[in-house]
Amino acid sequence: MRQAAELIAFPSTAPVAQNDPEVRPAFELEQITFAAGERTLLHPLSLTLFSNRVIGLIGHNGSGKSTLVKMLARQQPPSSGRILFEGVALPEWGNRPFARKLAYLPQSTAPASAMLVKELVAMGRYPWHGPLGRFGVTDRRKVDEAMALTNTDVFADRLVETLSGGERQRVWLAMLVAQDAEYLLLDEPISALDVAHQIEVLSLVRKLSRDKGLGVVVVLHDVNMAARYCDDIIALHSGRLIARGTPDQILTKACLQDIYGIAMEVVRHPVSGHPVALPG
Repeated sequence: MRQAAELIAFPSTAPVAQNDPEVRPAFELEQITFAAGERTLLHPLSLTLFSNRVIGLIGHNGSGKSTLVKMLARQQPPSSGRILFEGVALPEWGNRPFARKLAYLPQSTAPASAMLVKELVAMGRYPWHGPLGRFGVTDRRKVDEAMALTNTDVFADRLVETLSGGERQRVWLAMLVAQDAEYLLLDEPISALDVAHQIEVLSLVRKLSRDKGLGVVVVLHDVNMAARYCDDIIALHSGRLIARGTPDQILTKACLQDIYGIAMEVVRHPVSGHPVALPG
């Protein structure tokens, strides 16, 4: 693997985004690190993440992907450096104002035993009315809209635990949409799904980004899924940024060799034209 200074040199500010007047900086990471004991999981990292785009975060296991997403979600503070969201340092955000702006879906979701789908989706409205607030007309409308957008309204009166894996992921996404946040952080949302449901969930994520103008950071293991559904791709290796760019910039033989450490070929999908990586 190349040394950090020699890695694929795509600017951290993703110039393709800067040329779009609808796209604005959301997160600004300034030399953040994370260490657990004597082990450094994330080395000094500076990045700008933009709104209105789907950003795929890829890399091998242990590369720092989930650690980074947890820090963006304020689930884990950085060991050093700082993170700004909409120009304000994360610790300075109040809990409810932050939750009204940003929604986070972890790898492992909480149990939803004996809960109806419509009840789980309604939990997304918590940041807007609090524990003692009244669930009003606006809340109901947001829940109905979220379920319609995610095609989960047909499950409204079913128990969450009776749904398939792909259906449950759509319900959790509906909850995030009902939260009415402007930015979504999704940590491996398709890791336990078959290919059909992976495509279903990522198609939905991309549609939500386009239709509602959402910014999204999604952790993915499959570089081909990232290339198909993401506007930008960020690659980490051993806790360091190794590459950033569009799917066409990332899916090259040289870049994939650096990311995964194996030879890969790149071809064009015969229908979509997207780059596709194949083991060499």
